[in-house]
Amino acid sequence: MSDLTRLTIAEARDEMNKGALSSADLTDAYLAAIEAANKALNAYVTVTGDKARDMAKASDARRAAGTVGALEGIPLGIKDLFGTEGEHTQACSHVLDGFKPRYESTVTANLWADGAVMLGKLNMDEFAMGSSNETSYYGPVINPWRAEGSNSDLVPGGSSGGSAAAVSAMLCAGATATDTGGSIRQPAAFTGTVGIKPTYGRCSRWGVVAFASSLDQAGPIARDVRDAAILLKSMASVDDKDTTSVDLPVPDYEAALGGSVRGLKIGIPREYRMDGMPAEIDALWQQGIAWLKDAGAEIVDIELPHTKYALPAYYIVAPAEASSNLARYDGVRYGLRVPGKDIADMYEKTRAEGFGQEVKRRIMIGTYVLSAGYYDAYYLRAQKVRTLIKRDFELAFNAGVDAILTPATPSSAFAIGDEELAADPVKMYLNDVFTVTVNMAGLPGIAVPAGLDPKGLPLGLQLIGRPFEEETLFKTAHVIEQAAGRFEPKRWW
Repeated sequence: MSDLTRLTIAEARDEMNKGALSSADLTDAYLAAIEAANKALNAYVTVTGDKARDMAKASDARRAAGTVGALEGIPLGIKDLFGTEGEHTQACSHVLDGFKPRYESTVTANLWADGAVMLGKLNMDEFAMGSSNETSYYGPVINPWRAEGSNSDLVPGGSSGGSAAAVSAMLCAGATATDTGGSIRQPAAFTGTVGIKPTYGRCSRWGVVAFASSLDQAGPIARDVRDAAILLKSMASVDDKDTTSVDLPVPDYEAALGGSVRGLKIGIPREYRMDGMPAEIDALWQQGIAWLKDAGAEIVDIELPHTKYALPAYYIVAPAEASSNLARYDGVRYGLRVPGKDIADMYEKTRAEGFGQEVKRRIMIGTYVLSAGYYDAYYLRAQKVRTLIKRDFELAFNAGVDAILTPATPSSAFAIGDEELAADPVKMYLNDVFTVTVNMAGLPGIAVPAGLDPKGLPLGLQLIGRPFEEETLFKTAHVIEQAAGRFEPKRWW
C-alpha cells in the first residue's frame, strides 16, 4: 500500500479486519503526515504522538485477542473543544493556558471505548466563535485547497477549521467537531469533506467546552458519507451527565447507505434564493435537485417564511448564552491569571488579556441583550422568533417533506485576512446564513461535497432532516455523493 493515509475509515477497517494492516502502522503513517504538513497548515495545536502509539499498540493487542470495536485502531483528530483527560484542552483560547482536564468528554470516551486512537487536538476558532478559523489564539488554519493558478492562503471555514483541514489533507482518518450555527457544515463545504450536525440531544455535550448551550451539538467531519455515518454511530449516546441528551436507540447509520430515495419528498425553500446569490451556488443547487430527481425523489417547493429573521435572532441568542457560559473564566482556579491590585482588578486584567477580540465582542453583545431594560426587547423577542423558525420546519415536515435541500454556504472559501470581512463583522456572520436555522430549530443537517466553483474550489450542498432521522440524511447525501464524486486538494504543502 503506497499511502496508508489515503484509506477511508471503512477501507482501513476492512484492511485491518483482513489482517493486512495494523493500527500501529496506520498511526505511524498519520503521525509522519502530520509532522510533514502541520507547519504549513496549522491544523493541530498539539500532537499526542506517544499516546497515539500506545493506543494503537493496545488496539492491535485487542484485535489479536479477538476483541474488535467499531473503530478499532482508527486514528482520529479531536477538536480542542472536547475535554481529553490529561491532554491540552483550551478551546484555542489564551484564557485557558495550560489547562489539562481530569475528565474525558462523553463523546471522546465513546470513541476510545470503540477502539479509536487519538492523534492530537485540532485548531479552531477561539471558544468556537468564528466562521473562518482566524480567531484562534494559535493562529489561523490554512485550507489545503487553493484556487487554480493561485498561491494565496484560504480559510478552511470555522469554527471547526482544524478538523476540516486535517481530514481534507489526510492528517487524520476522521475528526470530531461541533456546530453551534454552522461550524461543522460550513468548514466541511469549504474543504470538500462531509460534516453532519446531528439532532440536538443526539450526542452528549458533557465535557465539551460550552459556547451557546441550547445550540451546541457535536458531530463528525469525515472524507465521505460512509465514514461520517460510522463516526456518528460511535459518538452518539444518551448520557445521564447531560440532561439535554435524548434516550433514543442509536441506529446503524452505515446500514442506511445505498437505500433508495425513490418516493422521498425533498423540499426546496424559496427563502434560500437570496438576492445576489452567486451563479455557481445556484447552479450547484439546481444540479443537486436534478440528481435527486433522477434518483426518484419528488421535488416540492416549500416556504420557510421566518428564515430572514434567523441570522439576527441567532446573533442575539448565541452571544447571550456565551456571555453567561464564559463568566466562569476568571483566572482563579485554572488557566491564565494576570495579577491585579485586588480580586476585581485580577478578573478584569485576566479577561482583557485572555479573551480575543471576537470573543470579547460576543460577550459584550450578550451581556447587553440580557441586561435590565433590554432583555424583553432583544433576548425574549429572539426566542419567540426561534419558536417561529422551528414551527416553519414542523409545518413543512407535517406536510410530508422528508428532507430539505439547500446550499451549504453562500460562496467557496475566501482569503485569510480578507479586509472587507475583517472590517465588517456582520459580513463575516453572513457566512452562516444557510446553516443557523438548523441550530435554532434543533434539527439535523449534513453538508456533502457536490462540485467545484470556477476557481476549482469545493462547494457543498446541505440536507436538513426531521428530528432524529439522520438515516434519511445519510441515505440522501450518499446519492448526491455518488453522483458528484469525491474531491481532493492538490498537494502543495
